[in-house]
Amino acid sequence: MKIAMIGTGYVGLVSGVCFSDFGHDVVCVDKMPEKITMLERGEVPIYEPGLDAVMARNVEAGRLTFTTDLATAVDGADAVFIAVGTPTRRGDGHADLTYVMAAAADIAHALTDYTVVVTKSTVPVGTNRKVANVIRATRADAEFDVASNPEFLREGAAIDDFMKPDRVVVGVESERAKQIMGEVYRPLFLREFPIVYTDLESAEMIKYAANAFLATKISFINEIAALCERVGADVKSVAKGMGLDGRIGNKFLHAGPGYGGSCFPKDTSALARIGQEYGVPQRITETVITVNDMTKRRMIDKVMDLCGGSVNGKTIAVLGVTFKPETDDMRDAPSLTVVPALVGGGAHVRVVDPHGRREGEVLLPGVDWVEDPYAAAEGAECLLVLTEWNQFRALDLRRLAGSMVTARIADLRNIYSREDALAAGFVEYEGVGRASISDLSAAMRDAAE
Repeated sequence: MKIAMIGTGYVGLVSGVCFSDFGHDVVCVDKMPEKITMLERGEVPIYEPGLDAVMARNVEAGRLTFTTDLATAVDGADAVFIAVGTPTRRGDGHADLTYVMAAAADIAHALTDYTVVVTKSTVPVGTNRKVANVIRATRADAEFDVASNPEFLREGAAIDDFMKPDRVVVGVESERAKQIMGEVYRPLFLREFPIVYTDLESAEMIKYAANAFLATKISFINEIAALCERVGADVKSVAKGMGLDGRIGNKFLHAGPGYGGSCFPKDTSALARIGQEYGVPQRITETVITVNDMTKRRMIDKVMDLCGGSVNGKTIAVLGVTFKPETDDMRDAPSLTVVPALVGGGAHVRVVDPHGRREGEVLLPGVDWVEDPYAAAEGAECLLVLTEWNQFRALDLRRLAGSMVTARIADLRNIYSREDALAAGFVEYEGVGRASISDLSAAMRDAAE
């Protein structure tokens, strides 16, 4: 099949590359000539493990090409995917559909034969019908159907998620569109991965509902973590005990500094606004957003308290600033809340991140970038773990502590234990959902009273 992918951002590029690996002929389109030139050179503009190899394999096979010429890409395509950005609109929290509607109009001008126009971007309920209206208004004679095909790609594991999905969701309204989408995903159907066919609105809602639920699990365990610190419980044990219940599961029950990234913040905000618009407030989702914001701010207090109430004049080594490991994505990362607060408080901040520097240098002014965790910790008064990269999980704690002026560690991802840190020479350890000695003492006094 011939496929055109409009947009070469994270979703568009990963999807286009993987579709070509299915054996389809794929043309990826972008309005930015410099990005297309980079891709034609074999350079991937994002960090995603394994993507460069799969892309190179399919370019060499002649199944994958890149262009700025949308009309040529759309001409004769069986399916055209819209995979452009839908950022949160400033001021009201709604998803900004400017790029989606512009793409729909451009596609309409370029249509030559029957085509399925597929929305891959995450969009509010009703957007696919608006896309259809834009195409009809632009080209009354166009022969097409629209389909909703939301993505469920985890950054850092996107190739596996596309090739071995939990499910593929396809919203269609005609048998012809369903057949074409079935051919697009035929390799997955043959391997018996679930393909859920539904109506347009349900497909759009599935994406928001799924992400809001996962965000809810994260905010829930972070609230429980705060309570664990006060009562003397360990949130890792609590999460393990919860997760062994088959009705709950253990995923997304890892306490930390809050969620970030390109999906959860944007999608929870959009779902909350959709609920308000239709007069059905999404109170749980609204609370999840509030709790996540509070969690990020609570992390600032943790570091401040660990440093005696002030970071002014102190050197702080920060390990990791991307919102999660195995990605270079900084969007809504907890570091964008925590690090500026430390800099604003007068701290000298050194940052090390395997892939976060390119975006981080723009988003985190006033910090020093180093390439090595041990160099970052040299002469520091606090070591702060913000992203749990594998490179940070097996550091020589004794070496780190020995190089610091005051060996304190704020382990906001709980990758080390208090016992190991103190045994290695750290004088203070602060995790998330793990009571400190002072917390335990307070909890015991409260219980006794």
